[in-house]
Amino acid sequence: MSTVNTVTGKIESSELGNVLVHEHIFVVGEEFRQNYQDDWDEDEKIADAVRDLNELKGLGIDTIFDPTVLGLGRYIPRIQKIAAQTDLNIVVATGLYTYNDIPFQFHYTGPGLLFDCDEPLVTYFVRDLTKGIADTGVQAAFLKCAIEEQGLTPGVERVMRAVGQASVQTGAPVTVHTNPHTRSGLVAQRVLKEEGVDLTKVVIGHSGDSTDLDYLMEVADAGSILGMDRFGLDVLLPFDDRINTIVELAGRGYADRMALAHDASCFIDWFSPEAKEQTVPKWNFRHISEDVLPALRERGVTDEQITTMLVDVPRRYFE
Repeated sequence: MSTVNTVTGKIESSELGNVLVHEHIFVVGEEFRQNYQDDWDEDEKIADAVRDLNELKGLGIDTIFDPTVLGLGRYIPRIQKIAAQTDLNIVVATGLYTYNDIPFQFHYTGPGLLFDCDEPLVTYFVRDLTKGIADTGVQAAFLKCAIEEQGLTPGVERVMRAVGQASVQTGAPVTVHTNPHTRSGLVAQRVLKEEGVDLTKVVIGHSGDSTDLDYLMEVADAGSILGMDRFGLDVLLPFDDRINTIVELAGRGYADRMALAHDASCFIDWFSPEAKEQTVPKWNFRHISEDVLPALRERGVTDEQITTMLVDVPRRYFE
């Protein structure tokens, strides 16, 4: 057993309960919001988030891991206001989200660059994990990076190696946004392993977008957790395919290397709420409790295996 940092303080890993390992409360471009989002109502958005998270708690989920990091609009003071109004545990991350280049704040500063110094990304990530994010007093509990269809660009590799170094320094686990159709989970594993990361402490996110069992088993056999974490995004892979993949992997003994989530949010500014509702109506926090778990049970996944995916795997991630 170990302690885990949440927005409202430390808890024992045994208190995490049923966990969704990849959910966002807000995905908001703060600079864009402050300049162009004229209809933003802060109090309304917070109230909506509190409602959604309390509803999720009522459906039997106790904790969410929120990998909203630099590049996705992390703003902890808003999350603190929400956390104060829900019994759901919120675990937040540090890291940087990019598919290509890194932000210009780091473009010229770092090892071997115009302004040569130690990697500032590692410094910031470690500070978030050990001292707290900004002046909020909230400590991140895990790290996040991404690799998409563009592959291991120089910016992506720099972030990934900084995440790996921060993980080794602090012992914090890692979540990686991946594109399974390019088998990029294997690339992430290689880079993180080169930095000394324990691959059993790595979630290879968005693995649930794939039905390629050979690829998924190769990732899992290297020790990492398969993030079956985009339930509701049926435009990327239909519901039945997502269910059947988990059923098959569980039948092959991989329940202890899978974790569940939606990759949903209370609010995201990448598209209008109306377009989201019309295109992906099931992409919400309720879908796993209301639809996914009954479907898994109906197709032979046992309650013990479901507990493994919801409780044991997330707990082990931190232990």
